[in-house]
Amino acid sequence: MQSAMQRSVKQVSASGVRSFPCTTRSRRTVRVSAFQLSDLFGSKKDTKAVDKVNELKKKNEEALAEHNKMFCYQCEQTLHGSGCTEVGVCGKTSEVAGLQDLLVYQMKGLGCLAHHARAHGVQDAEVNTFINGAIFSTLTNVNFDDSRFHEFLHEGQRLKEVLSTKMKAAGVAPPPTPDVPEFWGGMPHPLLWNVPKTAGVGDLIAAAPPTYVSVRKAALGDTLAGLQELVVYGLKGMAAYAHHAEALGKTDPTVYAFVAECLAFLAGPGARDVGQVLAMALRVGEVNFTVMQNLSEAHSGTFGHPTPTSVDLAPKPGKAILITGHDMHDLELLLKQTEGKGINVYTHGEMLPAFGYPGLKKYPHLAGHYGGAWYRQKVDFSHFPGSILVTTNCVLDPLESYRANIFTTNETGVKGVRHVPTKDFSAVIKRAMELPGWTPANMPRTASTSSSGGRGAAASAAPAKKAVKVTTGFGHHAVLGVANHVIDAVKSGKLKHIFLMGGCDGHEPQRAYYGQLGEKLPKDTMLLTLGCGKFRVINQDFGMLPGTPLPRLLDMGQCNDAYSALVVATELAKIFNTDVNKLPLSLDLSWFEQKAVAVLLTLLSLGVKNIRLGPVLPAFLTPEALAVLVEKFAIKPADTTNPELDLQKMMQGK
Repeated sequence: MQSAMQRSVKQVSASGVRSFPCTTRSRRTVRVSAFQLSDLFGSKKDTKAVDKVNELKKKNEEALAEHNKMFCYQCEQTLHGSGCTEVGVCGKTSEVAGLQDLLVYQMKGLGCLAHHARAHGVQDAEVNTFINGAIFSTLTNVNFDDSRFHEFLHEGQRLKEVLSTKMKAAGVAPPPTPDVPEFWGGMPHPLLWNVPKTAGVGDLIAAAPPTYVSVRKAALGDTLAGLQELVVYGLKGMAAYAHHAEALGKTDPTVYAFVAECLAFLAGPGARDVGQVLAMALRVGEVNFTVMQNLSEAHSGTFGHPTPTSVDLAPKPGKAILITGHDMHDLELLLKQTEGKGINVYTHGEMLPAFGYPGLKKYPHLAGHYGGAWYRQKVDFSHFPGSILVTTNCVLDPLESYRANIFTTNETGVKGVRHVPTKDFSAVIKRAMELPGWTPANMPRTASTSSSGGRGAAASAAPAKKAVKVTTGFGHHAVLGVANHVIDAVKSGKLKHIFLMGGCDGHEPQRAYYGQLGEKLPKDTMLLTLGCGKFRVINQDFGMLPGTPLPRLLDMGQCNDAYSALVVATELAKIFNTDVNKLPLSLDLSWFEQKAVAVLLTLLSLGVKNIRLGPVLPAFLTPEALAVLVEKFAIKPADTTNPELDLQKMMQGK
C-alpha cells in the first residue's frame, strides 16, 4: 500500500497541487514564552488566541523537558548524519542555535505581516531588506555571535511595529492568525509574538526552546517537519543570494513578495500538507533561478562579463589583506580603500572568481589567490601574515594565533572578533599595516594551496598537486562564445561527455571522491566547476580537449554561478534540438549548506533529472521523502566508495 508521502508524487505537478492531510505523530507542544502578547494595532486583544496558548502551556511542560535541547541538521556535516544536539559540528553553541531558531520563528511572523500588508498596497523597503539579511544570518557558518542575534531580534520587533503603524495609517486591518498551534510548541503564533524592549540575550535564549526544530518533529513527524525545513533551508540560500544582489543595487519586488509569501505559508495551515510543502519547495527553486539571474546580472553589470583569467597562487612581498566569503561589492570597496597604500589584496575560497571580472582585475594590487576551500581556513589563516576580512559564509571560530587579525562584516559574526558594521574598512587596513605582510623570511617555498585533490581530510593540509597558477572566469558569455567549437567537438566525437562538478567542499574523507573522479575522467571529456567544490580538482592538469582549442577544465565561478551552467546547458539543448536531460551531460554535486539546497531546488524546479548528490544525502529528508525525489527526479547518492563505477554510469547517461 502506498504511503501518503508516496501518493504525493502524483499530486504535485506544474498544473497545481492537490491537498491531502498528512498522518502525524501525537501532537505534543511545549510551554509558551513568558513574554506577553501585545496589540500593535491598538485594538482589543485576541482573547481566544491567548486562552488557547494558556491551555497549551498547561499541557506541555513534560514535552519541553524532552525536547529542550538544541537540534540542528541543516548542513551536511551534522553529527552522526542525524543532528547536532549539544553543540554544532560547525562550532555553533546551543545558545546561538536557539537564537537562530527564534529568529526564523520571528521572521515567519514578520513575513505574515509583510505578505498581508503587500496584498493591501502597503510595503516597506527596510522590512524587505531586513528579512533577507536576517534569514541569511542563520545560514551555516555565517554568524556565531549571540549578541548579534540579540540585535537582529530587536530590530525585527522594531520593523514589525513600523509596518504595523503603516498598515494602521492606511486603514488596513491586521491579518487573521492561522490556527496551527502544533507548529510552535506552546508559543503563540509568530504573528502575535513580540520582543519586550527590555529583553536581554539571556531572556531571548530562555524563550527559544519551543521554537526548536525538534519540537516540530515531535508534533508533526520527521517527514513533514523535514520537508518544512527543506523549504526553510532553500529560502535561506535564496535570501543570501538576493542579499548579495541587493548590495550591488539589484532589487526585485517579485522576490521580496515571494519571500514574505513563503514565510507566511510556513506559518499557515498549508504547511501541514505534504503535497503543498513539496510544491512550495519547488517554487523556492523556481524563484531562486530568478535570484541567481539577478545576481549574475548585478555582477556583470557592475564589473563586466567574466573572461578566462590566469591567477597567481604565489604571494608577493609586501603588506597583505585576505578577503574571504562571496561579496564582490566588498572586494571592490576594499580595493578602492587600499589604493596607493602599498597593500596587496588576496582572495580566498569562493572569492577566486573575482579575477574573471574586468572591473576587479584592473586593480594592480589584487595580487593573487591564497589558500583553499573554507574548511581549511584555520590552516590558511594561521599562516597569513596580514589582516583578514570575512564578508559572508563560511567563517569558523578562529585560532588565537590570528584572532586579532580577523574581521567580520555584513551578516557575519564571531564572538570576540571585531565586527565592521559599515563599509569603512580602515580598521582592517590599519591592522594590515601593523602586521609584517609577506617578506623573504616568511614567504612560502611553494605556491599557496588551492586544492585538497583526491585525498581525504587527513591529507588535506597539502594539495594533491602543486600549481603556480589556476584559471577562472568561464562564465556563460565566455563559454557560449566558443559554443561552435563545443558543437563541432560533440558532432565529431572528440567530446564524448561533459561533467558538472559543483557545490561545496568540506573536511569529510568521503569528499576525496570528487578529486578521484576528476583524475579518472577520460581525455575526451570536459569538466565544468563552480563553488568551492572546485578546489578538489582545480590544481589538476586537465590540458586541452584533443583536436580542439578548448580547455578541458572550465571554472564557471561561485556557487550562485550555477545560473551560468544552466544557461549554457539550456542553449546547448536548443542547438541540439533536445532537452537538458538528453545532453551528454552529468551533474555530480557536492552539498554542504543551504545555498546548495537552493541550487538543488532550482535544478529540480527546471525538471533536471539524474543528479548525483554527495557526499551524503541530507539528514532532514527521511527515506520516505527521499523516495519521492528519487521517483520524480531520479536523484541518486554519489557512490563515494567507487568513483570509477559512478564514472562508468555517467558516461552511459545513467
